[in-house]
Amino acid sequence: MSPDPTRSRVRRVAAAVWRQLPFFVWLIALWMLLWGQFTWLAFVTGLAAAVIVTRVFRLPPVELSGRVNLWWGLVFVLEFLAAVVHGSLLVAWQVLDFRRRPGTAIIAVHLVTDDDLIMTHVGVTASLIPGSLIVETDRDRRILYLHVIGVRDDADVEKQRASVHHWEERIVRAVGSRAQMRAIVDASSRRSPVVERAKRDETRGGAR
Repeated sequence: MSPDPTRSRVRRVAAAVWRQLPFFVWLIALWMLLWGQFTWLAFVTGLAAAVIVTRVFRLPPVELSGRVNLWWGLVFVLEFLAAVVHGSLLVAWQVLDFRRRPGTAIIAVHLVTDDDLIMTHVGVTASLIPGSLIVETDRDRRILYLHVIGVRDDADVEKQRASVHHWEERIVRAVGSRAQMRAIVDASSRRSPVVERAKRDETRGGAR
């Protein structure tokens, strides 16, 4: 007995919708974050914008991992909100502190994962936190270029790079594939001695 073509088509559509659902939800959340409003009006307009973006414009297909970890997603959201508050207070203090002028720098951060969606998530996250802004991306080499304020020395540069890698790790743990997870863990283990050395150098500089 041959399978019902209508039922098979419905299953394919349902599978496609389920795979794209996290991306659809992220577009709505991104819309609400950009407007700074968590209201029903912002949700409805974000829903309309997500429908237009995904259905009207001819975008290249986005391959999702099919994996969502709710716990790490919650950790990401809570850490992100804390970082926004901390960044806002820090930038306000740098503006009001007339004793010194906050330094600025353009920092290149080489990401671990080779994924357009993860790279977009990391870039948006870094830009939404006050004090840093994505000014350029190099897709082929997986590099994000950030304009950062409050940079005084090399230790601050390494601290900012570590922050971007931290967000990449949190996003991969929440929605990345298992292969991306392994790459993140391997990169963290290789990067740990460098980060510790930068911290020690910063401590020595403060002691002087």
